[in-house]
Amino acid sequence: MGREATDVAHHDLESAAKAEAVRDSFAVGIATAAYGVSFGALAVASGLDVWQACALSLVMFSGGSQFALIGVLAGGGTAAWPAAVAGSTLLGARNGIYGIRTSPIVGRGWLKRIAAAWITIDESTAVALAQPTPAARRVGFWLTGIVVFAGWNLTTLTGALIGDALGDTSRYGLDAAAAAAFVGLLWPRLKRLQARAVAVAAGVVAALLTPVLMPGLPVLVAAGVAVVVGLTNWLGRTDELVAEPRS
Repeated sequence: MGREATDVAHHDLESAAKAEAVRDSFAVGIATAAYGVSFGALAVASGLDVWQACALSLVMFSGGSQFALIGVLAGGGTAAWPAAVAGSTLLGARNGIYGIRTSPIVGRGWLKRIAAAWITIDESTAVALAQPTPAARRVGFWLTGIVVFAGWNLTTLTGALIGDALGDTSRYGLDAAAAAAFVGLLWPRLKRLQARAVAVAAGVVAALLTPVLMPGLPVLVAAGVAVVVGLTNWLGRTDELVAEPRS
């Protein structure tokens, strides 16, 4: 009887954990997908066609990288394509790091891993790692990724159609909104002093070089500065001591 009671209790805890993962997945997935409307409209404002905006969301499927790409295009036009691609690629490389953490959750099988690679993003990783049990982590990863993927692509199409119907989006300020939207996505993630230092240093360098270099190059130089400041971790130790003082 004791073992049966333990099994029942374990089953109940597992079911509760899975239910919580489902709730988290839909809450995060729906909220994130809503940003797709902004991306679709801003992509059209940056010079992309509706189908190009939708193709980016379908193939790239990394919100931060997508906003970074259209942000460069909005400032430099088609001449900035190389810098836009390079910048978005650098930003998207973080998903490879996420893959290391989510690999045990995904499990074996190359088809499963290919599908998982497509939806390994900030949100699916965060929801998965926040769950208490392996089964709940699997539910959180896959369900969040699927909800965001489906919703993001639908809202991208909606936003692109809206932006296309508006015509000259510069009249509404949307030509400058791509950078603002990206900053809005980035700023809440800068919780540590070192991260804020990296962002400020890169931003200052980009602002100073924009009048001097051709469109797109300031972003690449700023990315290099961000890497140097980030790797040297000038403020990391001080930040840790402030955030977690010893008793």
